[in-house]
Amino acid sequence: MPHGYGIASSEQGLLPWSWAEERLAASRNYWIVTADDGGRPHAMPVWGLWLEAAVWFSSDRDSRKARNIASRPGIVVHLESGDQAVIVEGRAEEVGDRSALEPFARAYKDKYGFRFDLDHPVGLVYRVRPGAVFGWRERDFPLTATRWLFD
Repeated sequence: MPHGYGIASSEQGLLPWSWAEERLAASRNYWIVTADDGGRPHAMPVWGLWLEAAVWFSSDRDSRKARNIASRPGIVVHLESGDQAVIVEGRAEEVGDRSALEPFARAYKDKYGFRFDLDHPVGLVYRVRPGAVFGWRERDFPLTATRWLFD
């Protein structure tokens, strides 16, 4: 974080990873941000899951977000809250393997009451493994501003 935010270099006040995971799992809607070939951003809310250490969501193959991901897979996923922010930066990868999709379909039905039909899918399924995750609680910002980095 820039020095002007007043964040100390100590680990005091940093949030545990479990704090971010709880919010990622509990969120009903996820805002995803993609960019087209020219770099023009596109933000859209989607239903999704935190599953197997990744954000999963689906989209119609012809949607703007799917077309953007096809050419530029870099993506940002943001939860709805600005008071308890969790922001995931990563790369969206299409998941087509049925054995990988089965846990997604079960969890999706449990969460949303909607059965994702693996035999006749209506769209593509994406998995976003985090490269970096940012989180903070607004009430005690900047002390809780935390960044987690992943391989």
